[in-house]
Amino acid sequence: MAEARVDYRPMWTQLGLDLEAHDGLLGGLSKAYGDIFMAQENRPEAMKYFDFVMSEVHGLRIKELMDAGNDGRKIIGTYCTFVPEELVLAVDGIMVGLCAGADFAVDEVEKLLPRTTCALIKSTFGFKLGRVCPYLEACDLVIGENTCDGKKKAYEILDRLIPNFYAMDMPQTKTAEGMSLLRAEYLKLKAHLEQLSGKTITPDSLRKAIRTVNRKRQAVQRLARLRAADPAPISGLDSLLINQIFFYDNPERFTESVNKLCDELEGRVEGGEGVKPGGTVRLLMSGCPMAVPNWKVPAVVESLDAVIVGEESCVGERGSRGRVEESAEDMDGLMSAIVRRYREIDCAIFTPNAERLDHIKHMAREYRADGVILYGLNFCSPYLIEAGAVERELEKEGIPALRIETDYSAEDTGQITTRIEAFIEQLSD
Repeated sequence: MAEARVDYRPMWTQLGLDLEAHDGLLGGLSKAYGDIFMAQENRPEAMKYFDFVMSEVHGLRIKELMDAGNDGRKIIGTYCTFVPEELVLAVDGIMVGLCAGADFAVDEVEKLLPRTTCALIKSTFGFKLGRVCPYLEACDLVIGENTCDGKKKAYEILDRLIPNFYAMDMPQTKTAEGMSLLRAEYLKLKAHLEQLSGKTITPDSLRKAIRTVNRKRQAVQRLARLRAADPAPISGLDSLLINQIFFYDNPERFTESVNKLCDELEGRVEGGEGVKPGGTVRLLMSGCPMAVPNWKVPAVVESLDAVIVGEESCVGERGSRGRVEESAEDMDGLMSAIVRRYREIDCAIFTPNAERLDHIKHMAREYRADGVILYGLNFCSPYLIEAGAVERELEKEGIPALRIETDYSAEDTGQITTRIEAFIEQLSD
């Protein structure tokens, strides 16, 4: 990652960051990015835009948010793909993802949360307690969704740390009653956003927002389809990075940049050019979301003789597939369309959750995966419990699977490397 050309320290000070701790975080991020991403060979030329985004991840993008706030726009932070960006855009707001993929201020976090809390939740607290996340501090509203029990209870504490915190309830089933709850929660959120912004959502403003988000999703769906080619025209690491940037970049600029990349990748596919030779072992990643800078397992996979061709994850196809129907003329119809699209997300909070297994099998076939890595964060009960059943069902279909349970530390990298290397050798035989 390139060094920032502008001194952003006054802006970070204004946001209340701990500058010394923040410098340490950025230094570690810069080194990891250089070692993992910039060391790749044969990267697409259009990845330079996403490299630039990462070089200014706490700089230029934060300045854009601050400038937008000064112009009266509201910055909305979220921790989950169940929060509709369409509603935020419809009040001329800006939505940014706040999930973090690194340990921080662990000692302080464990004064508030059990040590056996999942890494994603602990990281959320660490970035707040350590005062190192400018996105979080720039928000006018932070939305937490009551998905798993860990988040639901942790948010009771986070509500005391973040004065502008809003909890959104979530159904646990996809029954008619569950979807009625989801609709009711979206209507409550709509009213809250209108009150916060002082702007009324109209059918026209909501339809425009829906179109913007649909185009963004369609761009990453186009990228996903191109990864079905053999040889794969782009690495799994670069594709994951794009899915991570999906959550905080300007939507229109992001969409344009992804489509430009896809234009280049189409040329690669036509010319038979790939990041690794044809016939390289192809793997699908499935399970817990991977937020920046959680690149450990994908980096291990692609340092070996394999390429990742898809992510069945909230930071991936589970979070970005589908679209919201745009044709409804009134608010009731548009809100119903939003509920229908978001109910398609096959999160492990739902019971039963057979649709997720069907989706994993579909992705494995669609992207010609030789095997699936079932990725779980330590103490993430929903995905870890589902992983056993998913593994057994995949193997009945002749799709080999490997369960990996880990956290954000580097301590188990050697063990993970050994296990994945053996899995790849098995698939190569």
